[in-house]
Amino acid sequence: MNKPSVNHGRLLLLDDDDVFLGTLGRAMSKRGFEVLAATDISDALEQAAEMVPAMAVVDMKLEDGSGLDVIPRLIEINPQMKIIVLTGYSSIATAVTAIKWGAADYLSKPVTASDVVRALSGEQKPEAAPQDFTPMSVERMEWEHIQKVLKENDGNISATARSLGMYRRTLQRKMAKKPVAK
Repeated sequence: MNKPSVNHGRLLLLDDDDVFLGTLGRAMSKRGFEVLAATDISDALEQAAEMVPAMAVVDMKLEDGSGLDVIPRLIEINPQMKIIVLTGYSSIATAVTAIKWGAADYLSKPVTASDVVRALSGEQKPEAAPQDFTPMSVERMEWEHIQKVLKENDGNISATARSLGMYRRTLQRKMAKKPVAK
């Protein structure tokens, strides 16, 4: 059986939010991409194996798993695949992991189709006027640290709580909150 060839205009979109997936898919189609859309990991991997896209945009938090786990599997299908990870809950730890595992970029939602195209093409976001450096708040630093330790413990909440020296329920309450703005 011959492996399908890579189509350099083919883009795989994986997101469990149907509305966002449809909107981004239409916008990317209008920009000349041949879009493959999937709402779950198995469908995405099946389409990728069959159609071999050159690029992928993967949401990090999916109903059936983590978008981070999809990165190495997509790279197996096409080692040159350019993968962009999207997330509504960005953290430094997950951004570093995504890049280490082969993602080309990591974008925080909300994103526009132009942001995605820019990331896929490797362009830098237009620079805004220089701003004064504002250090992270203590709450944000705590949230980032929890995410880092959680990642080091492979997502195990009990082990993370022990590492941080706090009760498991306290850690769960802190994790249930949305990240604090920087």
